Amino acid sequence: MSSETIRDRILESLENLPSDATHDEAIERLVFLAKIDAGLADLDAGKGISHDQVKRRLEL
Repeated sequence: MSSETIRDRILESLENLPSDATHDEAIERLVFLAKIDAGLADLDAGKGISHDQVKRRLEL
């Protein structure tokens, strides 16, 4: 991950919202970023599963 702080990423994300964005849209964007960070942390901790395992679970 880059040296960019969480605060920097939050500010950048909010600055990139349209000027008519609602509070709910801003919150959704921040929740989305938090979920991405949590997923990446899980992968870094070895908690992910392989693509083949996903396909088996979804019976694809």
